[in-house]
Amino acid sequence: MVRYAGYTKIDFVGGLERYFSTLENSLRTAEATDGAKRKLSLADGCEWFRNAAHECHDAGNKIMFVGNGGSAGISSHLAIDFSKNGGLRAMAFNDPSALTCLGNDLGYENVFAKQIEFHGRAGDLLVAISSSGRSANILNAVKMARARGCKVITYSGFTAENDLRTVGDINFFVNSKEYGFVEIAHLALCHVVLDIDMGWGNKA
Repeated sequence: MVRYAGYTKIDFVGGLERYFSTLENSLRTAEATDGAKRKLSLADGCEWFRNAAHECHDAGNKIMFVGNGGSAGISSHLAIDFSKNGGLRAMAFNDPSALTCLGNDLGYENVFAKQIEFHGRAGDLLVAISSSGRSANILNAVKMARARGCKVITYSGFTAENDLRTVGDINFFVNSKEYGFVEIAHLALCHVVLDIDMGWGNKA
């Protein structure tokens, strides 16, 4: 490294290669399991998500996305893409007024569960995203979704024993302890379902 007027010059050539290689490995080693903790192929997990999303929409129901921080950004991104591009009814529970109201009155651990209590109904599909898999408000959202008769898909990372990984009908796990790689992998694993469903790879 060489210092230039107050900052350090970085070797981006080698850094990018290592970064992209690590990201690729995070995606290629991601795992999918079912509610009984049986390992599935990623393709089977993604196909389950696709079918569940269409069954949900065709029955007049909706897909609900929840996440904190970067995962909240992923939730909002996916809700609009599944709706606008995929033609599937979808929403995210990230409205600032709702989060601050419910957090103030009921505690932050209940900000998503309460919204699912308000809006969730049997036949809906919850997509719960948490890098650590240990966020109380995400786990509580899953409990409420189950009480409402919803199907559940989870995306988690960090440690294989995290709590979120065991509570979905299908559970995707990214084996990395770094937020950036887990979040990018989660977005890609969700987006690939929509993109392939829309015909990516089959267009001339």
